[in-house]
Amino acid sequence: MPEPLDPRKKPTSVKIHVSNGTGVDITWADGHTSHYEFAYLREECPCATCNDAREKKASLGELASSFKSTPALPMFKPKPRAQAATQVGSYAIQISFTDGHSTGIYSYDHLRNICPCAECAKAFRVSAG
Repeated sequence: MPEPLDPRKKPTSVKIHVSNGTGVDITWADGHTSHYEFAYLREECPCATCNDAREKKASLGELASSFKSTPALPMFKPKPRAQAATQVGSYAIQISFTDGHSTGIYSYDHLRNICPCAECAKAFRVSAG
């Protein structure tokens, strides 16, 4: 049996600002307001491809930290922006980014879990310890 949705993770208002590029604003049932920049959402994409890439990067980071070497200079990449966004049922949003990526479906549960504020980090994220 599925676990009931935490009422704090239910949005009462969702505003996606694609045209001006400011990001996504969500007001939650408990009155909390979250703001997500599109670049942050692109980094936190929940799709399988992005999850695999994050896992590989983390394992490479652990391997690289065991060697004392100078890190390579990062290549310039333009900040990803949203081209379009659509509501997926009553549980998520899907965003198409300027880098061509559009497979991530951001459930409201996921969005509340990744809210960038310290209050939500403490309440919804497992501490890495």
